[in-house]
Amino acid sequence: MADKATTRLRNSINAEKLLIMPGGFSPLAARLCESLGYESFFLAGSQTNAHIYGQPDIGLIGLQEMAAAARNIAAVSSIPVLADSDTGFGNAVSVFHAVETYVRAGAAGLHIEDQEFPKLSGTAAGRRCISTEEAVGKYRAAVTARDAIDPDFVVCARCDFIGAEGGDFEGAIERCLRYQEAGADLIWLNNVQHREQVHEAAERIPGPVMPTFGGAPPGPTLEELQEWGAAVAIFPAMTSSVGLQAVWELMNDFKERGLAALDERRQQAAASQWGAANFHNFVYPGGALVRDIEDNYLPSDVQRDYDNTFGNYGRPRRD
Repeated sequence: MADKATTRLRNSINAEKLLIMPGGFSPLAARLCESLGYESFFLAGSQTNAHIYGQPDIGLIGLQEMAAAARNIAAVSSIPVLADSDTGFGNAVSVFHAVETYVRAGAAGLHIEDQEFPKLSGTAAGRRCISTEEAVGKYRAAVTARDAIDPDFVVCARCDFIGAEGGDFEGAIERCLRYQEAGADLIWLNNVQHREQVHEAAERIPGPVMPTFGGAPPGPTLEELQEWGAAVAIFPAMTSSVGLQAVWELMNDFKERGLAALDERRQQAAASQWGAANFHNFVYPGGALVRDIEDNYLPSDVQRDYDNTFGNYGRPRRD
């Protein structure tokens, strides 16, 4: 039997090879990533807020909404999902319940930030962090909840202290060391401002570390992250930000040129070296199974005539 998603994610963050983790909010995007061989997917709260509700990442959505988003991805893809859990949606009691909820939703892990609740975006001004002691208590509660249900479930501690009120790099490192001692499986040091500090963080924090660069470009290359010993390179908005830009360009172009803009996009997709991203190939991969179920379990007089009606996306022809 194949390893559980939680086991696969845990093995990936502990492997010597750098884990590339694209992110977004869409089950379809996760399925696409899986088809290309990516080994994990990050469910980003910022992107769920923005693309589902059109709201900023300021802690407006709650545990059940994010757990439902994780469940939707896990239902259509076997790729391990690391789910955004903001601050754990409250104190240590809330964190304990959040871990239980995410495990049962099918997520392979979650991250919990050390910000105050309600939080702000991890790259936004005005962030404030709770005390180190309160944060440690949250991660200990998360680990206890994890061990009771699935010890392989990954608990990631995200430190947002760099750039927060009173925060600095050295203080963030001290927090990260405490969070790891509390049992966190992965340390996410957010918003590192200098390339050399990314290297330093990977060296000083034992165990799997995910340092994200937030300074002036150029940032570290993937090869450098691998060489420095980082465990994960995360791209929280990769699958959604590029789509937003593409929609923006197309809608502007369509406003100026009409149908010619759509025709040009279709030609560009067909000419791509990777081929067109056919919507139906990703939305209807189970079409043959649908036909088998209908053939085997529906009376013949209520079965649909797929072969002689327009469109054949959900029920592939079997010759």
